[in-house]
Amino acid sequence: MQLAHYLALLHRAQAELGNAFRAVALQHADEPDVQVISQRLGRQCDEHNRRLQPFVERYGQDENNEPNHLHSELFHGPRTGPLGLLRDLHDLYLMASHADIAWTLIGQAAQGARDEMLLDVVSRCEAETSQQLRWLRTRMKQAAPQALIVA
Repeated sequence: MQLAHYLALLHRAQAELGNAFRAVALQHADEPDVQVISQRLGRQCDEHNRRLQPFVERYGQDENNEPNHLHSELFHGPRTGPLGLLRDLHDLYLMASHADIAWTLIGQAAQGARDEMLLDVVSRCEAETSQQLRWLRTRMKQAAPQALIVA
């Protein structure tokens, strides 16, 4: 069963996304909404990982090291200034998109395996990841004029 591969991929992706949210919160403390919401979203990623852990254990460990470098490949921050904020949010968006599609694929596998407990976790966490993406998109739209025209 290859579900272990995607569970490991998502488990590591959520950990890295949580760390990236926290790094952005620290770097952009002068943006109160970014600081507070990024900290909250980082904790949300930690909670996703906690909920995912029993399934990683149940379906086994994946020996593929593919996701080990996800953070360094997608998150190039944190950076400074208005353009730095925009780039950091963009990187977070890419990381959250990666997690979002992994939740979708795992949800499809859970349906096929008739794993109701995994489906419940996927349903909740996938919805929260979608909210993360909506906030990131909205915040990037807000930051873009300042970063791309004024600065």
